[in-house]
Amino acid sequence: MDKYIGIDLGTSAVKLLLVDGDGNILNTVTKDYPLMFPHPGWSEQDPGEWWKACCAGIPELLEGYDGNSVKGIAAGGQMHGLVALDENDEVIRPAILWNDGRTAEETDWLNTQIGKDRLSELTANIAFAGFTAPKILWMKKNEPENFRRIAKIMLPKDYINYMLTGVHSCDYSDASGMLLLDVKNKCWSKEMLDICGICEDLMPKLFESYEVIGTVKQDIAAALGIQENVKVAAGAGDNAAAAVGTGTVGEGGCTISLGTSGTLFISSDHFSVDPNNALHAFAHADGGYHLMGCMLSAASCNKWLCEDILKTVDYGAEQAEITDDMLGNNHVFFLPYLMGERSPINDVDARGTFTGMTMDTKREDIVQAVLEGVAFAIRDSFEVAKSLGIDIPSSKICGGGAKSPLWKKIMANVLGIPLELVKTEQGPGYGAAMLAMVACGKYDSVKEAAEALVETAETVEPDEELTARYEKQYQKFRRIYPALKPVFSAIK
Repeated sequence: MDKYIGIDLGTSAVKLLLVDGDGNILNTVTKDYPLMFPHPGWSEQDPGEWWKACCAGIPELLEGYDGNSVKGIAAGGQMHGLVALDENDEVIRPAILWNDGRTAEETDWLNTQIGKDRLSELTANIAFAGFTAPKILWMKKNEPENFRRIAKIMLPKDYINYMLTGVHSCDYSDASGMLLLDVKNKCWSKEMLDICGICEDLMPKLFESYEVIGTVKQDIAAALGIQENVKVAAGAGDNAAAAVGTGTVGEGGCTISLGTSGTLFISSDHFSVDPNNALHAFAHADGGYHLMGCMLSAASCNKWLCEDILKTVDYGAEQAEITDDMLGNNHVFFLPYLMGERSPINDVDARGTFTGMTMDTKREDIVQAVLEGVAFAIRDSFEVAKSLGIDIPSSKICGGGAKSPLWKKIMANVLGIPLELVKTEQGPGYGAAMLAMVACGKYDSVKEAAEALVETAETVEPDEELTARYEKQYQKFRRIYPALKPVFSAIK
């Protein structure tokens, strides 16, 4: 049977999936790579480390399988990262990542001098510190020699695609998060390129996520153990790829992702914009569009608390002490803004904060507060969607945090809707493999692939009494950030 490789190019590791045409996952391989923080608030990676991890991982993925049966490859990747290549296609400097906060000045300039209204007209979005355009402006101002050397600008997963095929490409979903794309008309915005001091020749060719950009180069195919006629699809930004993998395609689908970052993802056949730009308006990997709220720190908040503060990796044991009667009754609140925050507050100065601790506060109260704080922050974006008249009767849920029964229960009751966990929950990598199938003609459309391959394994229903308790808790939570906002800017 034909096989397909899905690449999930994450922030801390690449996860590779080998999937057959029926959607069965045959093998997975994960390869870690380093993350660099050269200055406070900065976050960088060497793109060469991504490629090295793929080159080591793919042959391992294919051990025991016929590499000649691989027909297609696609990647879902971390978004917004600035990958700058010179005229020889060599990396100029480490990639500036999605969670890098150095561009506060450039972001403010774009939003005030160009203006949010004009940015929204040009790109359907306003400037956020994590987006690519502010990074380009930062590089222009602070590293002018490197800036002058730029011959091509790409996003992280596009660098992998280039190394596989020699083609400079980008898909619409990932390009939407650069603040350089006219999302509605699916083309580069000449005015935005001019604002950033770059020309269209520096930008990659645009594709739908399921379109073939090329085939694997002969020498690369030999090194990886596959044929050189293997098709490479354009792939997608990680959130769009994960949405495909959960079947969140077409009109009215919703997915909540509890990964390193957290997202509320609402798919649509039609282009629309949040008039206040609290939610991102992006193209989707299925050929349509989506609205998305993105918080910078989600499951990473729990990881930080357990591993860095409590010095444990046994997340389950930490949550085991949190009993049902404690839910919705916690006196401790947590703002999950460890890396600043994007949706819906757009504040790089915001910080993680515990509020309400007393002498009788216990360890489990702190753990519970972190889980609830992330859920409340997701609800902030959920409330924006509801204010736009969008009905969300239920949602899929995915990501590492969705492995926690307690966290799923908290999330379902904070939002007051059923949450569905899909049978095959492999995030962006599985969605990427589905895109590869469409590119190779196994399915005629992304929607067809989703209908054939995605099944619900579990549904977490909200409890009316617990939902009511969490409603009261959320109303308390939403007062904390506005009260502390001036403090955050004063102590930065």
